[in-house]
Amino acid sequence: MKAMGPAARWTLLASAVAGVSYVATWGLDLPPMVETIWKGAGVGLLAIHAMIRARSLDGWLLVTVMALGAAGDVLLETHGLTVGAIAFLLGHIVAVALYLRHRRRASLRPLFLIPTVTAAAWMLPHDRAAAPEIAVYSVFLSAMAAAALNSDFSLKTVGRGALMFVLSDLLIFARLGPLPDTLATGLAVWGLYYFGQMLICLGVGQRLEPRTA
Repeated sequence: MKAMGPAARWTLLASAVAGVSYVATWGLDLPPMVETIWKGAGVGLLAIHAMIRARSLDGWLLVTVMALGAAGDVLLETHGLTVGAIAFLLGHIVAVALYLRHRRRASLRPLFLIPTVTAAAWMLPHDRAAAPEIAVYSVFLSAMAAAALNSDFSLKTVGRGALMFVLSDLLIFARLGPLPDTLATGLAVWGLYYFGQMLICLGVGQRLEPRTA
């Protein structure tokens, strides 16, 4: 496998610093724009990391997935849940396309994620008017995870990262319903999401490198 170059290593390190330190902003009285940029920096730097390593269409699909994730992080803060969710939904569509290009012999078991996650997401919010939109989004979220699990990317990185993303979003929906919005739930939501994205980025990048080196 081709060794990761200095630029890729430094952007990965910078992403980790931004992603982990973002939680410190919750206790600081920062201008909203600063906090928003800090939030977007974690996955935004993963997009730059993926861009540095991209050598093929698949590499650029990964860049797009990470970029749309970073856009979603920012738009959630600046334009609200619905607009931010659209960016994430588009990212899931691109991720499904990427994973289908690397599909292995399909298993039906991951496909059960789609009705299971969608039904759970629909039931969680107290505001029943929001439930249909959440359910539609969750179809694409769970399809992304199912496609990841049915791909030839590593289950320990890409598969696990996709499932962490699903769990993070389910916790968000649960905070709209029975789950209290506490520091612990906030840490769980952010930690599962950010490190899930990192695992996806690293797993796909490592899998693509032998083909392009």
